[in-house]
Amino acid sequence: MRQQVRDALGSHNFNKVTIDRLILAVNEAAMNVIQHGYQFDRSGQIWIEITHKDNDLVFKLTDLASTVDQECIKSRDLGDLRPGGLGVHFIKEIMDDVTFLEDCNRSGNVLIMRKKLDSSCLK
Repeated sequence: MRQQVRDALGSHNFNKVTIDRLILAVNEAAMNVIQHGYQFDRSGQIWIEITHKDNDLVFKLTDLASTVDQECIKSRDLGDLRPGGLGVHFIKEIMDDVTFLEDCNRSGNVLIMRKKLDSSCLK
């Protein structure tokens, strides 16, 4: 998945730091779905859509895992130094907007992550 995102972003004029940070955010979001949504069940599916319009880059991740209680999605305290548990922090630091959508027609989760692009993101 990381390579596919890298390939999709590589067709734009983004600098390496921007691409690496965006891949980190997408990877952390997907890892949370795999770990917490699917409990490492390899049959779980995640769909990712990337759209670029004007100065916004939007990542939409959709899964069929059990619906998430959004109140439970938190980064652990940054002073608690140990491996893991910082994915939500990284996502919120990298992206400008992070939103969960509810789909009443089916189970699963939809995560929208938006990055506003400016000259600092370009080569």
